[in-house]
Amino acid sequence: MEVTVEETSEMISRDSVVLLDVREGWERDICAIKNDVHIPMREIQSRLDELPKKKKIIVYCHTGNRSLKAANFLKQMGFNAVSMKGGVEDWALKIDGSMGRY
Repeated sequence: MEVTVEETSEMISRDSVVLLDVREGWERDICAIKNDVHIPMREIQSRLDELPKKKKIIVYCHTGNRSLKAANFLKQMGFNAVSMKGGVEDWALKIDGSMGRY
């Protein structure tokens, strides 16, 4: 399942959700959404214990491709996970115009 950046912004402001960034460190150096958790895609399987099973997890990446794969994997592992459609690129265009883009 996917949620839009607008839905994500709304959920962050009213719900207790975890925002999970699965991009690489160099990508985060360019831009990141405040108060997120960073676990690169390649490390998710070995770091599952760092994620809460009882909270909704919104996964994001640059454009939404990696986050969709990661969210599907997390769902298979029993997490309540969704992917943020359009990724941080869409977030920069529609939510935070001051954010760096790449």
